[in-house]
Amino acid sequence: MIAIKNLKVDLGDFLLNNINLEIDSGEYFIILGPTGAGKTVLLEAIAGLYPVLEGEIWVEGREIARLNPEKRRIGIVYQDYSLFPHLSVEENIAFGLKLRKCPKASIKEKVNDIAEIVGVTHLLERKPQTLSGGEQQKVAVARALVTEPEVLLLDEPLSALDPETKEMMQQELREVHWRTKVTIIHVTHDFEEAIALGHRVAVLNNGCIAQIGAPEEILRQPNSEFIAHFALSRNIFAGEAEEREDGHACVDVGGI
Repeated sequence: MIAIKNLKVDLGDFLLNNINLEIDSGEYFIILGPTGAGKTVLLEAIAGLYPVLEGEIWVEGREIARLNPEKRRIGIVYQDYSLFPHLSVEENIAFGLKLRKCPKASIKEKVNDIAEIVGVTHLLERKPQTLSGGEQQKVAVARALVTEPEVLLLDEPLSALDPETKEMMQQELREVHWRTKVTIIHVTHDFEEAIALGHRVAVLNNGCIAQIGAPEEILRQPNSEFIAHFALSRNIFAGEAEEREDGHACVDVGGI
């Protein structure tokens, strides 16, 4: 279980304010919102890359809001993948394990195991610059997962991919999630991506949570005009509600 309570992050020109979330262990959770909504700020606050002004972050029973990033047991993948160009795929995946001074035999075993799960075993001797965008993303995910994090954070991981590769990678992410059972928090601005991957969605706007629910709930029962537009709803009508004597309401939408 991940519990974020009354989280506040003040960057001076941007305020992430009063964020409250509960995410089940093993859930694939989407943070959805337009550019500038604060999605990446929230992700990096969870990872420990931004200081928390107020509030708490609980991960599997540990309060981590004031812990250093390396003590949080959280993996993160950015949209540009941030792979080391001078290292092979195998060395990239092993990097975090080497920092932790794991035994060489253990590193080899863990790298091979996660490479098989993510589907990059055949790429281990290659350099990142020789890989496609989808392959680089797989390697970045493998590198984040090999240290066995309690939470995997994905920051717009599909935004740089062409439509065909994006659809393929959505399936790959579903498969990796099913096999590892890791809790995933995935940031995106793409509602269709949220529908395809998320168990639940939190819509973020101007540093605040606007709505939380299953993708179908967000789509069918938006709680504001902003949510309706963002969820690509086609049936938005301006109207005036009038209460009737039987306790129901009548909405005048201009004769429709």
